Amino acid sequence: MTSLVHCERVEKTYGSGAAATIALRPTDCEIAPGARIAITGPSGSGKSTLLHLLAGLDDPTAGIVSWPAIGPRAALRPGPLAMVFQGPSLLPALSVIENVALPRQLAGVGAANALGEARDALARLSLSELAEKLPEEISGGQAQRVAVARVLASKPVLILADEPTSQLDSENASRTIDVLFQAADAAGAALVISTHDHAIAARFPTRWSVADGILDTTDLTS
Repeated sequence: MTSLVHCERVEKTYGSGAAATIALRPTDCEIAPGARIAITGPSGSGKSTLLHLLAGLDDPTAGIVSWPAIGPRAALRPGPLAMVFQGPSLLPALSVIENVALPRQLAGVGAANALGEARDALARLSLSELAEKLPEEISGGQAQRVAVARVLASKPVLILADEPTSQLDSENASRTIDVLFQAADAAGAALVISTHDHAIAARFPTRWSVADGILDTTDLTS
């Protein structure tokens, strides 16, 4: 089976000389189609760095990141790869439905069709009543769910989520993970999240860990 992402001896260092910070040490891993992976580790361990490399949002200092089942880096977005960020990611000047529709429009879908797909995605996540609101008019938890709706509307084959529940209470955190699973199942996509919450990680069939920039892909469920 052709992997969605393949990492070969990938490293990431920020800065140089005495000020250099090693964020990720030599790493080999791959993400298979349909995978459900939680990456655990404390804050600052390298989880976000790894996800940004997997998403093609950052360049490795050494090693190679490739996307065999997707294509070149330029083909990742919008569409095949979608990411839910840890912090606020909605554009403040756009309404909720416009935020959700934007990736589809950037992919070349006409405005009317993109808005229709956005309405469907919001409805599936019980967010229809928020469609015309601006991001400043909704709660942080609702904004995270809207970000997931945006992912669902983009019809990805890979969803990456960086600490998607870190700002939420336990009830809303659980609901957000429910929504991510629903989005991945509906799209037939692989889902990879980073989290420091072991209760969240326990819901995933495959669990990896990162500590001091070292990724351990020995499945913690084994």
